Amino acid sequence: MNNTREVEAVVTGAGQAGLSSAYHLRRTGFEPDRDFVVLDHSPGPGGAWQYRWPSLTYGKVHGMHSLPGMELTDADPARPSAEVVREYFDRYERTFDLRVRRPVDVRAVREGDDGRLLVETSDGIWSTRALINATGTWDRPFWPRYPGQETFRGRQLHTAQYAGPEEFTGQRVVVVGGGASGTQHLLEVAPYAAATTWVTRRPPVFREGPFDQETGRAAVALVEERVRQGLPPRSVVSVTGLPLNDAIRQGLADGVLDRQRMFDRITPDGVEWTDGRHGRHIAADVILWATGFRAALDHLTPLRLREPGGGIRVEGTRAIADPRVHLVGYGPSASTIGANRAGRAAVRDIRRLLAEEPVAA
Repeated sequence: MNNTREVEAVVTGAGQAGLSSAYHLRRTGFEPDRDFVVLDHSPGPGGAWQYRWPSLTYGKVHGMHSLPGMELTDADPARPSAEVVREYFDRYERTFDLRVRRPVDVRAVREGDDGRLLVETSDGIWSTRALINATGTWDRPFWPRYPGQETFRGRQLHTAQYAGPEEFTGQRVVVVGGGASGTQHLLEVAPYAAATTWVTRRPPVFREGPFDQETGRAAVALVEERVRQGLPPRSVVSVTGLPLNDAIRQGLADGVLDRQRMFDRITPDGVEWTDGRHGRHIAADVILWATGFRAALDHLTPLRLREPGGGIRVEGTRAIADPRVHLVGYGPSASTIGANRAGRAAVRDIRRLLAEEPVAA
């Protein structure tokens, strides 16, 4: 394996979590390319933000916090968030000389020799003493399965494929999902579509007041308890509720945000509910699944970190099953404020590990 290169730490992913971690590595004396590398599979800076639809302007973003060491200021709320964040991340990488390597696909992480990990990538193999995994969720859109789904003659797409509302002009659209993306899609699509229907598994919860740091920390604590138990994490948004802003209020008043319970099956030309003897059917041309994402962790499978509950048990950011592995941007650190704090905590623990000091349980 002549193409194997050795470093002290590998950071996989250059979104908010990965850049935060790289910043703290740099700040505490680690040198990019010599002591650590940042590997990112995207073609350019911006993390998952670069893939967001153009109509998601910066002013519509839910709880975006600046990266450590550089504030995001004077951003035009009318500009697409993809552009704002891409430019900000690019400036951040250059300012702190993080030397992100891209595009590099991380294919697998395995046990190596002498207590090291082998990170197999499209650009060769890295041998490392510690791994900060910050691969996020965008690459794993979650598609629920419902009876009759394969018979639907219309179009089915996920939030990850959403490009804007104009493509739904004159169509009957069913939007599935009670999160921020689902409500944003509905409010955008409704003026163009012939009809919209909103269905969710649980009744939506709307939250009054600003999403400040105190609110964010309380939400993070709720998510953290799940990953501590080894359960798959829920999103931070799922426990904060939806912000009740002017657009949401107008959507409720107009009847656009008229939530229906989840349908029972999909038919060739729509969806239906089987309520006793009197079923109900709604015709549809499109089903838009705003059903969220799952953590992109398949490359960690060789390390066997998953618990019987389906998640990876984490204390802080450290995988309980392997203290060399830190998950930043997973569970409680999936929010932008959580990722910043988690990056600092992961680097602190890694420094202890590399100094052969015991890591506090």
